[in-house]
Amino acid sequence: MLFRTCMAVAISVFAVSTATAQQPATSAVLFEDVRVFDGTSEALSGPSHVLVEGNVIKQISASAITPEEGIETTVIKGGGRTLMPGLIDGHTHLMMSNVPQLTLLTADIGYVNIVAAKAAGEMLLRGFTSVRDMGGPVLGLKRAIDSGVTPGPPIWPSGAMISQSGGHGDFRLPTDLPAAPDAFSYSERIGAAEIADSPDMVRKRSREQLALGASQIKVMAGGGSSSNYDPIDVTEYTVPELEAAVAAAENWGTYVAVHAYTPRAIRQALEAGVRSIEHGQLVDEDTARQMAEAGVWWSIQPFTVDDATAFAVGSSNWLKQQEVRHGTDTAYGFAKRFGVKTAWGTDILFDPAKAAEQGSFLAKMTRWYTPAEALRMATADNAELLALSGLRSPYQGKLGVVEEGALADLILVDGNPLETLGLVADPAANFDVIMKGGRIYKNAVSN
Repeated sequence: MLFRTCMAVAISVFAVSTATAQQPATSAVLFEDVRVFDGTSEALSGPSHVLVEGNVIKQISASAITPEEGIETTVIKGGGRTLMPGLIDGHTHLMMSNVPQLTLLTADIGYVNIVAAKAAGEMLLRGFTSVRDMGGPVLGLKRAIDSGVTPGPPIWPSGAMISQSGGHGDFRLPTDLPAAPDAFSYSERIGAAEIADSPDMVRKRSREQLALGASQIKVMAGGGSSSNYDPIDVTEYTVPELEAAVAAAENWGTYVAVHAYTPRAIRQALEAGVRSIEHGQLVDEDTARQMAEAGVWWSIQPFTVDDATAFAVGSSNWLKQQEVRHGTDTAYGFAKRFGVKTAWGTDILFDPAKAAEQGSFLAKMTRWYTPAEALRMATADNAELLALSGLRSPYQGKLGVVEEGALADLILVDGNPLETLGLVADPAANFDVIMKGGRIYKNAVSN
């Protein structure tokens, strides 16, 4: 009897606290005298006023807006600044960006989680209000952000990366091989990567990640820089294995994204029904044309040979990384030439100093695109990619645009990023207001 009474009280308290958490006090924010980049246009709007109520954009008007009576309203005088959508990074690894690779593989996961929480808060203050996480044990961090325990951007998680033995997600030591039956490595135990070597096992591991809350599945389909076993040219998995992941994801209403650089790895993924190619810097013309015809997303990262590196110069990892970087110009050229749906992301790994320069990765896009094209890629276009998760998307509402009814993820920029995209490289100086879901996380405007 006592047990049942305690359980009833606990359930009642939980119900009350949950109801309270889901019913925030009504509030509003009014941006006055701003120029709007709506996420899709080539130019800023004329002087405008934008009203946010709760977590959505309620009204946009060229005329003054009078807030409703009875609603507590914060007024931000824009003074001609630019109001734009919050930025979206389409390829992050939040659990891996701010710690060295050796630390990630050897440190207690509690330490890694704390570092990642700090990194997420810093990312939000750089203006990134949504991210697609492309592999790692990020589900706990996502829950902490969603429940308000720690600040950070909403995360579309892939969960553990799925890799073949000896593939890009295999970080076992050589002394761990051959592996004993049913032996799980450290990275598998913490949910960073899962080894699967048959269609049945790929299907099982994909279903497990979907059960845990993955919004899309990430599969390693080719060699990579940060892994030690596989050269860049290696093609990983077979079509039946990739098809197993695709079928599992499609049964859940979502899709598979693959890590792949080479034409063969990409074509094999296309044959299997994969919907997003991550990287692809070593693609050839014919394969790029096939990507356009298939209507897949191409998530290219602006890696260039002058970027800092986490690997020792001359090491095998560094040599692989340089090969990829030399292909970036060609990849963007093909993407533009054939009209492939192109996403923008950073894929920053193992380097907190590099993570702090996240906005610089967007600013450098003017090497290939106009500022308006680059900003659209990091806002409206990336939002379209997030929507590819369908009902597996962990959040509802329209992202990546400044329009009535859209979610209020907004940045107030001191300047015009359509003229000077470099403004996004220094968010501390140039982002005066950062809003996520209608809540202000930074306000440097004196009213």
